[in-house]
Amino acid sequence: MQRKIEELGQFGKNEKGGLDRTTFTAAELAAREWLQTQCVSLGLDVKCDPAANIWAFRNGQERLPAIAFGSHIDTVPNGGMYDGALGVLIALEVMERLNEEKIGTRHPFALVSFTAEEPNPFGLSTFGSRAVAGKLTKQDLEGVTGDAGLLLTEALRQAGGDPDRFEDTYELAPLLSAYLEVHIEQGKRLVTSSIPVGIVSGITGIYRERVTVIGDANHAGTTVMAERKDALVAAAEVVVAVEQAAETHAEEVVATVGALDVRPNAANIIPGQVEMVVEIRGKTIAEIEAVRHALNSQIAELKSRRGVSIKQETFLSQPPVPMDQSLIDTFAEQAHSLGYKTLTLGSMAGHDAAHMAAMTRSGMLFVPSIGGKSHCPEEASALCDIEAAANVLFHALLKLDQNLDQKGTDNR
Repeated sequence: MQRKIEELGQFGKNEKGGLDRTTFTAAELAAREWLQTQCVSLGLDVKCDPAANIWAFRNGQERLPAIAFGSHIDTVPNGGMYDGALGVLIALEVMERLNEEKIGTRHPFALVSFTAEEPNPFGLSTFGSRAVAGKLTKQDLEGVTGDAGLLLTEALRQAGGDPDRFEDTYELAPLLSAYLEVHIEQGKRLVTSSIPVGIVSGITGIYRERVTVIGDANHAGTTVMAERKDALVAAAEVVVAVEQAAETHAEEVVATVGALDVRPNAANIIPGQVEMVVEIRGKTIAEIEAVRHALNSQIAELKSRRGVSIKQETFLSQPPVPMDQSLIDTFAEQAHSLGYKTLTLGSMAGHDAAHMAAMTRSGMLFVPSIGGKSHCPEEASALCDIEAAANVLFHALLKLDQNLDQKGTDNR
């Protein structure tokens, strides 16, 4: 595993020690070629679908839907070697282990590396898994450009995809009994608890709204304090209100203001308008709604007290996605039999597994992140924890292979 991590980690390595392997760059295309070569060397049947997702199949002994497992190999700018890539490399190791032990399986097994999971210059994250789940259309691709004006459709062709048949991605996707994904936690809950294996209960819902605070722009020197309707001061109270609303709820509820636009943004003018983006994440709809309700109460009071206008516009309401209980139970049973302690926790970041849950059973394992670091060159996980997650995945796959589809049920 260490050798594979370091080898894949050379693609896109920059002078800062991080990885610039964003979607469809030369580094990412080279990493794709490396992965496909590795899969071919293991005797796997490698295919690239219209969304440029890489699938590598190991034959099963029965005509059953496949059990898929993997993640993604693209990174954020100046990212680390573990986010996404670890899940694909563990999948590769599982396939190699099956070959070494000459283990036959009832189901076909499928390694998958999804295209463009991370935010990218084309503005379409979780691109590959959304395509497989039928959540993206050919129209979503038309006219979309990235850096230097490169068309997404052309970039997709260079990666082995087919924009002309893009909407066939769902129809061409293999029938699946389950999808399993190993990923770094990207937080501190596991490492703080000294627990090597996280079992994901669900993937966070994400709610975003655009909040516009409208006051009165005026001269900063001649307008006395009592006569001001300063949009930025009011907006600052909204930002604090967002934090307070989230703090009064469960640990796995978070809220953030990460974007702010002040107008006219001049030193000698009282700000007349501020636009911000409020994001709330939670593992249940009820948790998200509770934070929204608390925030809206404070905004109503603020408008009255400060005499400003505040407009709120929802532009994203992505519901939480629970992971399959049978997979959760299987992970827990196998971890226990192997002597590993586990922690069941929600994922506060989005993952491909959230979209795969629309078409099959989905489950995730988390590996502790040293220092909670992610999306940076310092991102890392201990090899002993990586080994633990890989062992749990391996044994869970073998157990699922025995138990699923006893009557040839189509689980799509």
